[in-house]
Amino acid sequence: MKKIRLMTPGPTPVPERLLLRMAQPIVHHRSPEFEAVYARVREGLQWLFQTKHDVVQYAASGTGAMEAALVNFLRKGDEAIVIDAGKFGERWTKLAKAYGVTPIVVKCEWGNAVEVPAVEKTLKEHPGAKAIFVQANESSTGVYHPIKELAAAVAKTQAILVVDAISALGAMPLPMDEWGIDILVSACHKALGLPPGIAFLAANEKAWRLNETADLPRFYFDVRRERDNQRKNQSAWTPAISLTEGLDESLAMFKEEGLTECFARHARLAHAARAGMEALGLTLFAKSPSNAMTTVLSPAGVDSEKLCKHLFNQYGIKLVGGQDAVKGKIFRIAHLGYFDDFDMLIVIGAIERSLKDLGATVELGRGLSAAQRSSYADK
Repeated sequence: MKKIRLMTPGPTPVPERLLLRMAQPIVHHRSPEFEAVYARVREGLQWLFQTKHDVVQYAASGTGAMEAALVNFLRKGDEAIVIDAGKFGERWTKLAKAYGVTPIVVKCEWGNAVEVPAVEKTLKEHPGAKAIFVQANESSTGVYHPIKELAAAVAKTQAILVVDAISALGAMPLPMDEWGIDILVSACHKALGLPPGIAFLAANEKAWRLNETADLPRFYFDVRRERDNQRKNQSAWTPAISLTEGLDESLAMFKEEGLTECFARHARLAHAARAGMEALGLTLFAKSPSNAMTTVLSPAGVDSEKLCKHLFNQYGIKLVGGQDAVKGKIFRIAHLGYFDDFDMLIVIGAIERSLKDLGATVELGRGLSAAQRSSYADK
């Protein structure tokens, strides 16, 4: 028997408690019963986003929220600064071009976070730029960008800061109102531990002022229409009913754990994963690693794609490798969402064995020992 363990940066494992909730008989989305669920979810999302503003929900993948964050607040021909440090930074550029927005790309070497002075310089060179698009966690590389510092820099300008927190929300602090993030988008299938299907967008007053003059085409993703409906605990279109039930349960689990405790757990798992990998003599890929995931350079002579395939076929551990220029060179260990200390021990033990299976020089137990000491010290 081989037990499958999903340890990818999305989708992530779904807790049994959420599965049971979503398996309940479906209700009608215009019924008082569902309106009560929707009201709790709306309040819970504001708590999770740490904002007083509406958090609009879409039945969509995270990319739907990214698209909504562009089409609802910009005009055709606007300039927008894009932080490109990986595949998802590239997605902002593709979205901008698709709608006739001019992307001003700040390119970062993969594995590196953007430097705030580089963004400030670009803002001075393009004073008419209306938005800065960035990831909190660039999940193709595991890099965390300095969101708090970027928000402070952008606040001095007319531009809005749009943060993709799809793989970051719930795994690390991103207090929207306190830091002055203008638009924050996310999705349900990462730290929230649900199957894919719901995306989120929250915007502050500065962003809503841009919405008044935005002229890009939109229909399903019209954020004002959706916001106005959701304020009545309804949705403009048919929502993902069962997923919303699961979201209600997921938010309850977050509140039971507490945000501070949740962030501490993610930090502890990140430290353990990195301690384990470094003890094996491996090199971390991200220079500014996020607590959502750990990216690791595969040792010389070991193709990371073969390593990931072996991990799954032999031990049932599902990891993912790199993309584009780093394909075959890195592998990514997720620790966001429904993970605990022992999950990290399992994956580190499996990586040790797989590397040895593939001919790498590793000392079995060395990574496990380092991870144990790390997680125990962080408790």
